[in-house]
Amino acid sequence: MAEEKKDTDLWEVFIQPKNGLSHRHCGSIHASDRNMAILAARNVYARRGEGQSIWVVKSKDIVSSDPNEKAENFSADDKIYRHPTFYDVPDDVGHM
Repeated sequence: MAEEKKDTDLWEVFIQPKNGLSHRHCGSIHASDRNMAILAARNVYARRGEGQSIWVVKSKDIVSSDPNEKAENFSADDKIYRHPTFYDVPDDVGHM
């Protein structure tokens, strides 16, 4: 007897570890729909309560820039104020 195979999409999984922190990409899963993607993401990436929130996005829906166009997309050499490397940050400030 032939087994019926369901189509599945590749989904990217993002987990928010705590309220107020950014969601971080933690991996990918295959699922047939968004509800199954959330369940699979929870079971694979948050099974020990590692997160507060889960986002899933179909991989095919993600649009990225072309690495060959880096100069056009990420050039800020003329705006030095965007990278304040000329400030001295005291050691007791911590992460900034």
